[in-house]
Amino acid sequence: MRQHRRPRHRSTPDAASNAEVGTWLYGLHAVSAALANPERRLRRLLVTRGAEQELAERFSPPWRVVPEIVERPRLDGLLPPDSIHQGAALLADPLEPPSMEQVLEQSTGPVLVLDQVTDARNVGAILRSAAAFGAAAIVVQDRHAPHETGLLARAASGAIETVPVLREVNLARALDLLKKAGLWVVGLEAAGPVTLAQSGLKGRRVALVLGAEGEGMRRLTRENCDELVRLPIRPAMESLNVSAAAAVALYELARE
Repeated sequence: MRQHRRPRHRSTPDAASNAEVGTWLYGLHAVSAALANPERRLRRLLVTRGAEQELAERFSPPWRVVPEIVERPRLDGLLPPDSIHQGAALLADPLEPPSMEQVLEQSTGPVLVLDQVTDARNVGAILRSAAAFGAAAIVVQDRHAPHETGLLARAASGAIETVPVLREVNLARALDLLKKAGLWVVGLEAAGPVTLAQSGLKGRRVALVLGAEGEGMRRLTRENCDELVRLPIRPAMESLNVSAAAAVALYELARE
């Protein structure tokens, strides 16, 4: 049976408030992945006794932050309503993203570009698929995309620690940079003339662009794509949720 060294504990102050510097990550997957990420600056770890043991089974202590043992109602009051925290919350600084140049040098996978995808759960689910299928990064428009939150990190199930999220002021300029780096910019759209499988992308590195929920890509984004493609969805279903579409498209690119 695997043995774990029991972490030291420290007493918990009366106040653990949302005013503290950093972001509260919660849920066992998100917290254990952040504990394992040396790039994360960790500030506080609040856990129930049961969650402490489960975290130790996922990532062996000692950890870089001393756990504070609390009762579950303490976490219920600290975190947003309906947060599924599983008894674990970690206060950490947001990750510092690499540059576009670093991302393209460090990985040969596709790049996902999200055009005003604003739902944190969708972005988190897309991050999870991106990690599963080897995407190099996700690019979002800074003003129209959710920032790193506990909700997003939990939906990503740890993937936010491994897939960089690059925030760009001007998405059209970011697409131009990707083209200059040799990527073929492919926009996913229901009215695309060919399916993704028919587009002949074998041997090409792809930047895959997905539009906002319901509205799709904006006109300028669409015009900056090298090619528009669709998924082969049956007529009875008009479209897929953007995170589901991302997963299907990434699988198809991985097959190539």
